[in-house]
Amino acid sequence: MKEQNSIPASKVARSAKFVGTGFKIGGNYIKHYSKKLFNPELTRDELNEDNAADIYSSLSELKGSALKVAQMLSMDKNILPKAYVDKFSLSQYSAPPLSGPLIMQTFKKHFGKTPDKIFDKFDLKSTNAASIGQVHKAELNGEKLAVKIQYPGVGNSISSDLKLIKPFAFRLLGMSEKELDIYMKEVEERLVEETDYELEVVNSLKISKACADLPNLIFPTYYKELSGPRIITMSWIEGQHLKEFLATNPSQELKNKIGQALWDFYNFQQHELRAVHADPHPGNFLITPEGNLGIIDFGCIKTLPDDFYYPFFSTTSTDLLNNKDETIKAFKALEMILPKDNPQQVEFYYQAYKEMITLFAQPYMSGEFDFSQTEFFDSLYGFGEKIAKMPEFKQARGVKHFIYVNRTNFGLYNILHELGAKVKTDTYKPHVKLEF
Repeated sequence: MKEQNSIPASKVARSAKFVGTGFKIGGNYIKHYSKKLFNPELTRDELNEDNAADIYSSLSELKGSALKVAQMLSMDKNILPKAYVDKFSLSQYSAPPLSGPLIMQTFKKHFGKTPDKIFDKFDLKSTNAASIGQVHKAELNGEKLAVKIQYPGVGNSISSDLKLIKPFAFRLLGMSEKELDIYMKEVEERLVEETDYELEVVNSLKISKACADLPNLIFPTYYKELSGPRIITMSWIEGQHLKEFLATNPSQELKNKIGQALWDFYNFQQHELRAVHADPHPGNFLITPEGNLGIIDFGCIKTLPDDFYYPFFSTTSTDLLNNKDETIKAFKALEMILPKDNPQQVEFYYQAYKEMITLFAQPYMSGEFDFSQTEFFDSLYGFGEKIAKMPEFKQARGVKHFIYVNRTNFGLYNILHELGAKVKTDTYKPHVKLEF
């Protein structure tokens, strides 16, 4: 992949890139409707592919929060056309890497010297380039290291980038203005944390220590003295990303083992720590040659406050869902049912959300769940597509915590589905309240 020698860093330069992309997309629409004059049966597939390619090309050059939002949207498979999902999911693994001179510049700025003066060996060619940073191999005192370097200007451009991406998101997501503002504000808060590499090292140490006794998980060792606001140094974990791993045709037993490790990792955090690694895309995990799961990124941590945790996770219990009055109270606490709703609306939203949560909670309802079954995912995404078209869901509903908690759990479900894993789902159960 071609290396990038510079990243547009100023607001003007980044804005110009977005404007240029807007013109390209306008051109794609003109081309589409011109063709449609001669072929009324023409679908939007080609238009979606052209737009997705142009948007992804711009975002991958800009990197940072703009590309991160694309990555997030690629995981919300029921809200984007397939062309966007396929193209945007590239940001989970491979964005164009930075060139050697830019890397040298970043090191000199933060450490006062180039990487060759810090490490015994440092590979200027990155092994992995994603939305916020890229990873390089290094060696020091005989130990293999992974050095994550943040792209220049990423941390300073979050707020302005999100304002620029808002019109694209508005068109792609079909949200109301208010809903989109809530979405973008929560995304901005998490991205500010995610670009703070010193905070990431603190989070990494804290969560890897708390999860140290969970079976079949591997965490890197972090080196604070070789890390800083824009650089993280950790021990190198040998392993394959999910796609590479699946290409080796692993046994069902091994897939189940990896799936169980992933399920336990997420549910232990959600239900025991009340803070969760909220970035479950495949690029953040490695399967080691010994058949363990390596966790290599703790940039995005979402805390779950009690006033969200209990009403939400209690609905995964049939004991609560079978009690209509208490379920409605839980939905009201989560702002899924609003104070201004009339009795007919209360009934409508109660039925819709009960159906949605009953689907979502299926893995929790039995002691074991087979994530390879496509019917479960067809039902889940089919329901998501159905309500996305309903006028009753055009207005903002649900507290802001849903954005990352839904992303976390659906991301987890999707990885387990790709793995085709069967897991025991009663290892770390939600703590439930039956009265609200």
